[in-house]
Amino acid sequence: GIVITDHFFGGNTAIDRSLPWEQWVEQFCKGYESAKAEGDRIGLQVFFGWESGYQGTEFLIYGLDKQWLLQHPEIRDCSIEEQYNLVNSAGGIVVHAHPFRKESYIPQIRLYPHHVDAVEAINATHSSLQSVSHKHPEWNEQALQYAKEHDLPITAGSDQHKAVMIGGGMVFDRVLTDIHDLCRAIMNREAVKYLDGTEFAPE
Repeated sequence: GIVITDHFFGGNTAIDRSLPWEQWVEQFCKGYESAKAEGDRIGLQVFFGWESGYQGTEFLIYGLDKQWLLQHPEIRDCSIEEQYNLVNSAGGIVVHAHPFRKESYIPQIRLYPHHVDAVEAINATHSSLQSVSHKHPEWNEQALQYAKEHDLPITAGSDQHKAVMIGGGMVFDRVLTDIHDLCRAIMNREAVKYLDGTEFAPE
């Protein structure tokens, strides 16, 4: 299975921010909806999420849906703290994405251990043999240590921006039923293995 987490309103999005909120959300969700239709056709689970951006500091949001977005336009203007409270109050979770990445689009590393539910401690673009950007495995090591220090659950992801698969993700010993099940599995630390792409060999 996969989770589609396109860049949200405050990030590097292709959707025109001048559109009315309802139209913006409709456009934003098209990528997920297309992927979901193809997933249904080929037998791949496809879940919905997004990656919010705050001047380079990014968060993965899981557990909410298109209808929730349509009803909560305030999410586009939330502070990081407000985002956490709003998402949590609706039953979603906030995951700090690649917290120690250093790139030109990230002015500074900012950590929010009290305003996230989990940490993306393993990002395959930092370590995969197939990755062509952000190749710094030490950023994953720092994120793992950070999560451990604050007793936060971890996630592993691909940060997949191109068609070349890089092999990051989480392995569970059961089939997940939906995005809410994934949230529970993350918070309960159910993953039996975390993949950083170093063992991945494309066909």
